[in-house]
Amino acid sequence: MEDNKENSEHSIAQDASKSTENKTATIENESIKTSTIENKKNQDINIKNKINVPKIKFNFSSIKNVYENQYKKLLIIPFLILFLAFVQIGYQLAATGDFIHRDVSLKGGVTVTIPTEQEIDILTLENAVSLEFPNNDVAVKSISQFGSQSGIIVEAGISQEEANNLVDAIKKNIGKELNENEYSVEIVGSSLGASFFKETISALGIAFVFMAIVVFLYFRTFVPSAAVILAAFSNMAVTLAVVNILGVKISAAGIAAVLMLIGYSVDTDILLSTRVLKRKEGTEMERVYGAIRTGIMMTSTTLAAVTIGLIFTQSEVIRQIMIILFIGLLTDLINTWIQNVGILRLYLEKKAKRAAQ
Repeated sequence: MEDNKENSEHSIAQDASKSTENKTATIENESIKTSTIENKKNQDINIKNKINVPKIKFNFSSIKNVYENQYKKLLIIPFLILFLAFVQIGYQLAATGDFIHRDVSLKGGVTVTIPTEQEIDILTLENAVSLEFPNNDVAVKSISQFGSQSGIIVEAGISQEEANNLVDAIKKNIGKELNENEYSVEIVGSSLGASFFKETISALGIAFVFMAIVVFLYFRTFVPSAAVILAAFSNMAVTLAVVNILGVKISAAGIAAVLMLIGYSVDTDILLSTRVLKRKEGTEMERVYGAIRTGIMMTSTTLAAVTIGLIFTQSEVIRQIMIILFIGLLTDLINTWIQNVGILRLYLEKKAKRAAQ
């Protein structure tokens, strides 16, 4: 009995010592894990301190402060853009004799339209046909339907007598014999194209003049009226300069897009001038911000519609209209909300000084 009792006590003592050892080992493991985590944290902190990653913060209050208090300096931006646009248009006029790139419909030439299911590399074809007519402008466009090529359009600034040579050059380079009923040829004489271009430019000028008259009759003061007209003119000039840089050849549809652009521009400018000059509630900047909210919403919805048109349209005519409107609407944001706002604030500031005297 005594031996059994001693054995049980001995086993209990051994179990107690083992549990103590296990607890000690667990504590040591936990301390090792804790030290490992701390080391990793210290390493991460050291790496961050070495890299010194800058944190980018958008401080809208500082932007608002610049917009409200530095509006005179901000006027440099739209006027500098307008100056650069004049430089580009002047260079274009000196280099080519035209202030824009005109397509066949505005300068005369031959257009060949070929419906075909055959996939044709338009760049290769354009380069090959250009070698056949080195002294004339040649452009090849693709006709698409549901995302796949359904035909091509070849435009060349050549005379009527060279139309058959153009068709032969196209046949040779696409590797396909074409019957007369498999393509169409449209010829615009150079004199007809030039006269049509003059008429469209005259129509554009008359529309701009009548717009200016309506604006002057509405506001009956020179500076606000001139600000609206200047913004509309800046939109046209900058848009044409950007279109020239992109190498877009403007057709009659492009001139119509510029006319549409005048309307969009005048809308936002008259909205701004009416809110700031005609209304009396709130401060001057509160009225400006109210106009900005409405104007940005108008422009954003139009830009969304234009962008969808650019993405999904299959027509080159509609694509050209959308490109011009897209560029013009972006330009209008600068000319209305920086240029026109700055001019109106200068006008109101001088008007208040004269009233105080």
